[in-house]
Amino acid sequence: MSAPAKAKPPIDDVAAMSFEDALAELEKIVRGLEGGQLRLEDAITGYERGAKLRQHCEAKLAEAEQRVQAIVAAGEAATGLRPVE
Repeated sequence: MSAPAKAKPPIDDVAAMSFEDALAELEKIVRGLEGGQLRLEDAITGYERGAKLRQHCEAKLAEAEQRVQAIVAAGEAATGLRPVE
């Protein structure tokens, strides 16, 4: 008997979303808000969701930046090089 496939996290769980999925949804929300065709309540709900997605994307980008800096620092330490000022 094979193991059951892992279910994708619910779309409402922003913290479990990849950067790419969160950014795509954020772009969709922005297009909807810019279109000006949403009902007020839908626009507010979209704005709230967009704010959560933006924060998530910013956190993912900060995490990626830290990882890249750690890789660069490890490479510099291994070669004895220093960044040019």
